[in-house]
Amino acid sequence: MNDAAPAPTPAPAPRRARVRAPELVGKGGWLNTGGAQLTLADLRGKIAILDFWTFCCINCLHVLDELRELEEKHRDTVVIVGVHSPKFVHEAEHQAVVDAVERYEVHHPVLDDPELATWKQYAVRAWPTLVVIDPEGYVVAQHAGEGHAHAIARLVEELEAEHEAKGTLRRGDGPYVAPEPVATHLRFPGKALVLPSGNLLVSDSTRHQLVETAPDGETVVRRIGSGQRGFGPDAFNEPQGLCLLPDGSVIVADTVNHALRRLDPDTGVVTTVAGTGRQWWQGSPTAGPALEVDLSSPWDVAWWQDKVWIAMAGVHQLWTYDPADGTVAVAAGTTNEGLVDGPAAEAWFAQPSGLAAAGDRLWLADSETSALRWVERDGDGYAVRSAVGTGLFDFGHRDGDAAQALLQHPLGVTALPDGSVAVCDTYNHALRRYDPATGQVTTLATDLREPSGAVLDGDEIVVVESARHRLTRLRLPEEAVRVESAAYRTQRAATEVGPGRLRLDIVFQAPAGQKLDTRYGPSTRLLVSATPPELLAEGEGKGTDLSRELLLADGVTEGVLHVSAMAASCDDDPANEYPACHVHQQDWGVPVKVTAGGATRLPLVLAGLDA
Repeated sequence: MNDAAPAPTPAPAPRRARVRAPELVGKGGWLNTGGAQLTLADLRGKIAILDFWTFCCINCLHVLDELRELEEKHRDTVVIVGVHSPKFVHEAEHQAVVDAVERYEVHHPVLDDPELATWKQYAVRAWPTLVVIDPEGYVVAQHAGEGHAHAIARLVEELEAEHEAKGTLRRGDGPYVAPEPVATHLRFPGKALVLPSGNLLVSDSTRHQLVETAPDGETVVRRIGSGQRGFGPDAFNEPQGLCLLPDGSVIVADTVNHALRRLDPDTGVVTTVAGTGRQWWQGSPTAGPALEVDLSSPWDVAWWQDKVWIAMAGVHQLWTYDPADGTVAVAAGTTNEGLVDGPAAEAWFAQPSGLAAAGDRLWLADSETSALRWVERDGDGYAVRSAVGTGLFDFGHRDGDAAQALLQHPLGVTALPDGSVAVCDTYNHALRRYDPATGQVTTLATDLREPSGAVLDGDEIVVVESARHRLTRLRLPEEAVRVESAAYRTQRAATEVGPGRLRLDIVFQAPAGQKLDTRYGPSTRLLVSATPPELLAEGEGKGTDLSRELLLADGVTEGVLHVSAMAASCDDDPANEYPACHVHQQDWGVPVKVTAGGATRLPLVLAGLDA
């Protein structure tokens, strides 16, 4: 935390007319409550923070980590309630939510809301969104995106003082009940590789360790790491990707530590080679000495073109780490979330989560666009191409021509000996294959459980079945498996907007005690685009005003507005020469349907009380 030293608690700021919080309902029921079905009445007297999340979303995972400190510090006054609101079909499965709650060590009650009932009642438009409810049951704040923990912490202290004085604050334990632990050799493993010894190395993500096993994938040879979250020579924090360097050492994507670690397999010694342990934010350096530059949720790593390429899921980019000179740099992506091909510096990604080097191509699994893509040389630079996938909202399980094929949130990719590519099609519980020679997609295996990575071992492929907590060895089949095809779109309801002019307003209020940071120019940014691009006749592009007049084109009746907003605020204290500053940012993909009589204003809350 880089907040300035805390000042005395200020008098509560006046608020607008209070709005009663809608009831919490979800067809999937409650997790982490010992079987109890909670209502808002059960939370009366507590400060409740609703976290609308879905487990595919890297920004949601960032928020889970942001809230851990606040949750611990205010455990007798604050109850965090996760409201799981799915994007993908798989995320609507109750067992998948149960798995995710354990996988990411969610230590508060979670409402499983597969039909988005509570999402709709609170008029939520983006993952993640945080809603603060006071001890009397009124909504007092709403924040979209990540980076709001400091503002919420300050608001919590204000609410504690206010309701302590009123006698409406109830201290004591909250409703969280920890589930019974389960004993397995691995727990939600992420990625694997074959060591020169023939043994397998696995990132045991939920246990914050690396595990070396015998070639059978079951016999544990040794564990590396304490098993507790941490950032030191004997600690990891949800490690994921692994890659072998030419010198025999292993680079580890230490995801929640926002760092790359180096493992010497002979000695077991772990050192940090890139990252500071802090998360990268807009405005931070994007190149320089590796140990001085912040990273953001590196999810996978691969050795290609004499560098370590990094799937930087947290900022939708690819970066590189050069062990020869100890530097890192952005290699592709703009930080905007979506699927845009072309020159590397102009490409858009959406949580790249799997990498595989194959000769002149670097294959990647772009999870949120359900896409298989690749990077290749293009003159003096690089270019990004897509083989399978169309965008953020279309997914499914469909084989055939790559232009029509569908995946569902793939996390892993593996180059095969014949030049084709195996894809860990995670939310379809399948291993798929794309053949560049024919342009065809087939299914190699089904009945896997959230496969997240795979590695070749001779004429077999070892698949990491993350949600079955095991490695599964398969012989590469000569013929693909036939499956019944399915296609889906996100189940979020489209916002009905009127034809013609549409005013887009990003609602942002600097948190109490802060002001917009204008020392170095505009402190806000707004980027707007659409799918299909023809949806917008006017209003596309970049700007610094958080409001914009859009013109919807005639003849286009539906589509998705892609909106990215950022605002920077600093502590408003003239006596402080070096005020702490904070970045608030969020990307929205808003499905819209053009109808007569539809809305003429689209408000999106970045931070504020309401729209």
